Amino acid sequence: MEQIKGEIIRVSGPLVVAKGMNGAKMYDVVHVSAMELVGEIIELRGDRASIQVYEDTAGIGPGEPVTSTNQPLNVELGPGLIESIFDGIQRPLDKVMEKTGNLITRGVHVNALDRSKKWDFKASAKPGDKVAGGAILGSVKETTLVEHHIMVPPDIEGVIAEIKSGSFTIEETIARIKDKDGQSIEVSMLQKWPVRKGRPYQKRLAPDSLLSTGQRVIDTFFPVAKGGTASIPGPFGSGKTVVQHQLAKWADAEIIVYIGCGERGNEMTDVLLEFPELKDPKSGEPLMKRTVLVANTSNMPVAAREASIYTGITIAEYFRDMGLNVAVMADSTSRWAEALREISGRLEEMPGEEGYPAYLPTKAADFYERAGRVVCLGSDNREGTLTIIGAVSPPGGDLSDPVVQATLKVVKVYWGLDSKLAYRRHFPAINWLISYSLYLESLRDYFNKITGVDWLSLRNKAMAILEKEAELEEIVRLVGRDTLSPRDQLLLESAKSIREDFLHQIAFDPVDTYASFKKQQKLLTLILNIYEWNLDALERGAEPEKLMALSIRDEIAKAKYTPENQLEKIDALSLKAREEVDKL
Repeated sequence: MEQIKGEIIRVSGPLVVAKGMNGAKMYDVVHVSAMELVGEIIELRGDRASIQVYEDTAGIGPGEPVTSTNQPLNVELGPGLIESIFDGIQRPLDKVMEKTGNLITRGVHVNALDRSKKWDFKASAKPGDKVAGGAILGSVKETTLVEHHIMVPPDIEGVIAEIKSGSFTIEETIARIKDKDGQSIEVSMLQKWPVRKGRPYQKRLAPDSLLSTGQRVIDTFFPVAKGGTASIPGPFGSGKTVVQHQLAKWADAEIIVYIGCGERGNEMTDVLLEFPELKDPKSGEPLMKRTVLVANTSNMPVAAREASIYTGITIAEYFRDMGLNVAVMADSTSRWAEALREISGRLEEMPGEEGYPAYLPTKAADFYERAGRVVCLGSDNREGTLTIIGAVSPPGGDLSDPVVQATLKVVKVYWGLDSKLAYRRHFPAINWLISYSLYLESLRDYFNKITGVDWLSLRNKAMAILEKEAELEEIVRLVGRDTLSPRDQLLLESAKSIREDFLHQIAFDPVDTYASFKKQQKLLTLILNIYEWNLDALERGAEPEKLMALSIRDEIAKAKYTPENQLEKIDALSLKAREEVDKL
């Protein structure tokens, strides 16, 4: 294809307008100026192309060349993704640092995946096998935690003419496939895929199993299903990033893709320093051995934020296609929306609410709809899930912000962070009165199966206590607690126990940072049982003051610090509590 060459006529921050671009297509990648800065065409008018540049455009002026690559923005997919740290356009930051030093210079071109490293490929398919897109040819042991399946690219179909095991680079041929026209197609371990196009699958399934996170307020009260979508809106200082970190550390997913989109440099530094030190709870191996990081800090060019979201989700889809459970943490989609707003303003488009472009809800939906539980391509009908958890940072914590509202239209779980709870040092600061999960009914059978009880009714009981507490709070403020009936006073005591002993969780405590579902069940059942036993004792004529002053309450407050291998201690507490109540 003939190379399209144009000329810059206008530069407006990250937006460059070039003429002479006849034949160019939307979302083609171009090289801008002699420095070959990477950009993407986002608007075409006649022979003029508007280009968002993913690097700093300082010093560039009219008359400089623009060259199209005739290719959309692609990501490289293959062995070497895990443990990598990429920028928004999939440049590996460690390789960039080797080339340029601590500060990224402009016009740096580095392959996303190492071309020289040899990988031990073990073939599982045989010559003569009929294969189509998504079929597994073999695997590479990428890390101690990840078996990386090498798949036939989605657009290839035919019969394997040749396949061999051995040590190969990602570009070397591992198999030859003869298509229906008799053409021989060479297949390597490297695939490329356009970031704005979702990867194909056979069919979508309803999410019906829990993405366990070890966070009590999430798993018990507002669970997210594997293949689901969730949003964490909240004001500055309410703990969004810590919740995201907790989910990345503890979520029950085989692969974690963490996208730091426009985040503060020091927060991304925390992630980059912390993750290599963390241990995977199931294997004891470093967590990085199943993690991909996309780091795009707030001082990086604004246009690259837009790309970083799509880069991360495409990498996640690739691992989903292997039949794995993948979780994507996007922190924060507000910064991505701000990038859209800035570029839209420079394009002189008609602004929508608060200056955001009118297509913001569509873009948000496009992104979140790439989540799901699917039957992957291939004849083995393997299932993969992709869960998206996006943080939103509305100015001043305003939940009517267009980005929050556009997100809530498409996600099914809402974890609303509350600055008042954060100021009270209650973390995670998820407000149980405004949050919701639309997966409760679809997860009912799953919960009942793993707990052996009607878990949803237990959860609803606890929620009813917390909601009743909120109603009584106003009365308590006006006339005092002593004016309430003994039953209401016991309810307030139980609500306090649910809040402080169950919902409050310390991310930095080595024991409390993670609670298995079994532990969560035992803790909540203990608190609710004590409430029921107290009500029964009250009916029998027990004194309310004595019921509220039970000595066991101090031990219950410490129960959440019980190690996972000593859960029988919570059962013993339950027996002790019953005995103590029965004596009154």
